Amino acid sequence: MSLIKPNQLTEKENYKILSGTIIPRPIAFVTTINENETINGAPFSFFNVVSANPPLISLSILKRDSKSKDTARNIIKNKEFVVNIPSASFFEQINDAALSLEYNKSEVDLVGLTKIQSELIKTPGIKEALVRFEVVLEQHLEINESADLIIGKIVLYHLDEKIYDGSYIDYKVLDPLGRIAGSNYVKLSNIVTFKRPK
Repeated sequence: MSLIKPNQLTEKENYKILSGTIIPRPIAFVTTINENETINGAPFSFFNVVSANPPLISLSILKRDSKSKDTARNIIKNKEFVVNIPSASFFEQINDAALSLEYNKSEVDLVGLTKIQSELIKTPGIKEALVRFEVVLEQHLEINESADLIIGKIVLYHLDEKIYDGSYIDYKVLDPLGRIAGSNYVKLSNIVTFKRPK
């Protein structure tokens, strides 16, 4: 068993251990509005549930050269965003949207995803997603020069009838991918069930 002190590692070394061990991670394709009203879109895997009451999610957006990424800047400015849960069927477009564009350029348009209007906020989602969350900014925490931690409150769920029967989500039809490390992802397969003790 290797014993390693994080404070003796570089940021990159810590990232490799964390991203290679906390797996698989769900992927959020986040849409926000740029200053010129174009739509920014980017995938993130440092994403998860915070609580159900109220329905809060977390999104950690790592900085680049100590500077906030466009998604974080837009969320902090506009106080809202949409989380789109990508399916395997269009994940290549989601992956292509991870490229670095200059600010005010739309990754959504570049990769050919379809914008769809939201109901309660201004920011649109993408039509291809079977699940969308309309989210307002609850809290922003700046983690030194490393990351912007976003806590968002979901104000509306969009759940396609193909994956939601009024009670349960059909995860097989949703067919999401999970991030492992580097360029590697995992699909849902070989599901095992363990009933929790009462």
